[in-house]
Amino acid sequence: MQSDRTPAADASETCRLCGSDLSTRRRDAGDAFCSEGCRDVDDRLPAPEVYHDQNAGPGEQPPTESDEDSVFLTVEGMHSTTCESFLESVAMKLDGVRGAEASYVTESIRVTYDSTAVTDPDGFRDMLVEELSVLGYSAASREKGTAEAAYEADIEDVIGYRYAAGVVFTSFLMIPYLVVFYPAHFADLFGLEYNLFAAGNQALVVLPAFLILTIVVMLFTGAPVLRDAYVALKLRQPNTGLLVTMTALAAYLFGSASFVAGGTGVYYDLTVVSVATVTGAMFYESVVKRRAADALTDLTISRVRTTLRYASDGSTVSVDVDTLETGDLVLVPEGERIPVDGTLVEGECTVDEAVVTGESTPVRKQAGDTLIGGSVLVAGAADLRVGEDATSSIDRLTAAVWGFQTATHGAQRRADELATKIVPALAGLSVLVGVATVLVGGDLPAAAVAVLTVVLVGSPWVLGFATPFSTGASIEAALDRGIAVFDETVFERLRAVDTVVFDKTGTLTTGQMELLETDLSLDLFGAVAALERRAAHPAAAAIVAAYDRQNDAAAAKSVTKFTSHGTGVEGVVDDDRLLVGTVDLFAEQGWSVPSDISDRAVAAHESGNLPVVVGRNGTAEGLVLVGDEPRVGWEETLADLSERGLETVVLTGDDAAAAEAFTDSEHVDYVFAEVPPSGKAATVRRLQADGREIAMVGDGTNDAPALAAADLGLSLGSGTALAADAADLALVEDDLATVDTAFGLSATAAERRRQNVVAALSYNAIVAPTALVGILNPLVAMFGALVSCGLVVANSHRTFDDGD
Repeated sequence: MQSDRTPAADASETCRLCGSDLSTRRRDAGDAFCSEGCRDVDDRLPAPEVYHDQNAGPGEQPPTESDEDSVFLTVEGMHSTTCESFLESVAMKLDGVRGAEASYVTESIRVTYDSTAVTDPDGFRDMLVEELSVLGYSAASREKGTAEAAYEADIEDVIGYRYAAGVVFTSFLMIPYLVVFYPAHFADLFGLEYNLFAAGNQALVVLPAFLILTIVVMLFTGAPVLRDAYVALKLRQPNTGLLVTMTALAAYLFGSASFVAGGTGVYYDLTVVSVATVTGAMFYESVVKRRAADALTDLTISRVRTTLRYASDGSTVSVDVDTLETGDLVLVPEGERIPVDGTLVEGECTVDEAVVTGESTPVRKQAGDTLIGGSVLVAGAADLRVGEDATSSIDRLTAAVWGFQTATHGAQRRADELATKIVPALAGLSVLVGVATVLVGGDLPAAAVAVLTVVLVGSPWVLGFATPFSTGASIEAALDRGIAVFDETVFERLRAVDTVVFDKTGTLTTGQMELLETDLSLDLFGAVAALERRAAHPAAAAIVAAYDRQNDAAAAKSVTKFTSHGTGVEGVVDDDRLLVGTVDLFAEQGWSVPSDISDRAVAAHESGNLPVVVGRNGTAEGLVLVGDEPRVGWEETLADLSERGLETVVLTGDDAAAAEAFTDSEHVDYVFAEVPPSGKAATVRRLQADGREIAMVGDGTNDAPALAAADLGLSLGSGTALAADAADLALVEDDLATVDTAFGLSATAAERRRQNVVAALSYNAIVAPTALVGILNPLVAMFGALVSCGLVVANSHRTFDDGD
């Protein structure tokens, strides 16, 4: 079917809601909107009075300076808001840079620069990559990979090597502790006789090796932790990495001083255990995230890399799409994806624009019509005249997604929030204790010991272990339920959501054409199936699949002629001439259509389905109805969300008739039809402007801007790569019920995290009292560390409740 469109009087005007050019205005959209859907959203949702620059969506973006341009990069190794601030500060020091926005949630950064000062954009991008690849971060051009693809790099392997080395060295160091030192500390704790240095002088032999190997473990295995501490100090933003580093350094300095003085209070074990366990937790978290990323490796890629361009002699040559220029003539074979936006030069064809527009029904195009880059040519070949700027709608959607993503700053981890309060207090208390020691007659070594002791007993360093370990356990629990999560803040943001927005096509519906009804005889049905096997239209595939399901083997039908008309097919099957297609095609070919078939076709179209008329030897004999069926259990899922007190909104690029089932549902609060991709993102912004926290569920490239614009994006596993890249979590099994499961898991994850914070603080609850009564020694400190870390591990791996 062909969409009715009329050119705008002034093509320079843009849609009031989504900012689209009004040259593609649809019928009855009004003077200020590109579609009825955008007009409907504007009528029913209030427009915000003020837009914030970093949160503005398409059509809501404030005017920007014409001499500014942007570079998008992925940066591996980001895992906190401290990382965001550090990388932004590095970028801002470079000449020509006007702004920088980083997001550890999507591992990306957008750098805005003065295009008049930067004469070599490619060189500038390469310089940015080099400057931002510092302190263990690894930057790359965004076009070379998505946020999930970043996990395919070596970062987990690097952390894994460091962790493995830490385990080996720590095990080596702990053996003498178990054999020599801990028995002595145990005896000292209970007042028993035990002469450490008389036991074969083992201590004198191993302590020098301890002094060297401990610093090696701390610098090599603990490098990720030390980097976090360095960045925190540089930005004056304390985090858990700084707490762990303070504890490890205090333990090392205390032990070294004790060794030189001939004492036995050597806390090297705490140094190596603290950095090794925290690095191990970071490794565990990265491995689980890698599993989640690997679950989506079979995603469809919507961008076209090469295409066939006509040469001056009429031949075609394969060229890179990036080399196309305005006015070039391109050949697009049937079944291929259209590379860039342009105009159909001659003839007609049928195009599936669902990946871009969300419209489930293929659109018939005639000479002079616009072809959208990224859509699929399902019937007929096309000669395409490349449009202005030689860009694709897919590329523009991608840029919109990246813009939204870099504006999505991560929520600061609760443990880091505690660190911002604890570190200054701990540092202040240490200084006070040191000064007090001197004032009461102690010497400087005694004051130093007092300062280090305060850090040892007062620093809740186990928080640095609890945070990544808890995150890994929660992500793993979600993955086991068919939910791939890439960001630890997802569960926290899920709890804040009060409105869930669903895309229709491919999300609430299957997104695939299916045969709904037919009145054909078995013989005629078999002949139609034989003819449709040669067609590339989605409706043809649905008819063939339905026939094959009903019959063990296709009847022997001989197809001697076949012609594709764009809106149907024609051929000779077993000496009968068949025509299969729209009512309009029958009129064009001069075939008669009885009124009852014509009336049923009109009614089917009005209900949102695709009517396929079947004729034989000049007369229509029957009708096949093809449509996009709702997913099994969609209503139960919406009912469950409603019970949680969540509001539900349905968005679709299809017309209102196709969304009628959802309009009639008591569990749906709003339905907006005929909304273009940019309009979906703008609708999300309108809902947010009204104070709502939005979760968006979608599957297609056309949903990607809205997924990225929402407070939380959920993508179905069968969706496109761009949709998955824009989302915060993906439903791997394509089961809508997992949307409700995700909300249930978020509540459990929150409770588990709070419990792990308490478990982490049990270390301090054990060592602080022993320090006050004067019996603190390395055995007590290690006992506190083992108890605290053990509680975190055990609590994190308890069975997760889905919250039902």
